[in-house]
Amino acid sequence: MTTDLRSPDVTTTVAPAPRPVSPWPSHVRSLLKHAGLIAVAFVMLYPVLWMIAGSLRSPDQVFNAAGLFVGDPQPQNYPGGWNAFSDPFSLYLVNSTIVVLGAVLGNLISCSLAAYAFARMEFLAKKTLFAIMLMTIMLPIHVVIVPQYVLFSQLDWLNTFLPLVVPKFLATDAFFVFLMVQFIRGIPRELDEAARIDGCGHGRIFFRIILPLMVPALATTTIFTFIWTWNDFFSQLIYLTDPAKYTVPIALKSFIDATSESSWGEMFAMSVVSLIPIFLAFLFGQRFLIKGIATTGGK
Repeated sequence: MTTDLRSPDVTTTVAPAPRPVSPWPSHVRSLLKHAGLIAVAFVMLYPVLWMIAGSLRSPDQVFNAAGLFVGDPQPQNYPGGWNAFSDPFSLYLVNSTIVVLGAVLGNLISCSLAAYAFARMEFLAKKTLFAIMLMTIMLPIHVVIVPQYVLFSQLDWLNTFLPLVVPKFLATDAFFVFLMVQFIRGIPRELDEAARIDGCGHGRIFFRIILPLMVPALATTTIFTFIWTWNDFFSQLIYLTDPAKYTVPIALKSFIDATSESSWGEMFAMSVVSLIPIFLAFLFGQRFLIKGIATTGGK
């Protein structure tokens, strides 16, 4: 008789380490978290709130009070700023709207076509051209502004909206081309292959398949182009010299005069008015903006 002296297998289960117990109840932690977020948001929004308060102050009170309390409101700053120049401020809003709409349309058309070519088509020196395109993102505008000014001067485009709009139809904003390229690369190629079996070429594939799926990227491009063009001051100052063609940033600059008294209250009032389109763009487009950025480059 043989006796099995081996000990039976013993399975040991290691209990997970207990989570540290917070001394604060969950509702207290949530309250503290929200209070911290509100405090940070207030610090970030304080300059905007101070500008709104400054729009209701007289010029001698603007820089004498750092708080938000307005003791003697001056609501006349708004109609005063609206009619401060020979033309009403609505003219500058219309001029900015024309430039913004042209820039948005140009970027949507040209950048989407260029992005589709880089993402789906094969051509000579494709990678080299794509690398050169990405390098232009790091190129400051001050480097190219002089040759661009000379070119537009020879074309007799100075003091018109053409220098601010026409380049957008040539896919000059490499950031948006790269954004759309990354988005298109996340679209399955099986959709393209199925379309080719049905006899579709690149044109029909782009307009019927790729473009409808690019709505988040197109919305992101629209919002960023709108904000950047609306707030652009340098380019518009270079090319526009006729006061009747001034845009909002140049008109706001006209309130500040280094040789005489500046209308700070009226300038702040019109600054508040000029922020309304940007606020509305973020309000109605943030869902597409977040989705477009979150899905860019996804596979």
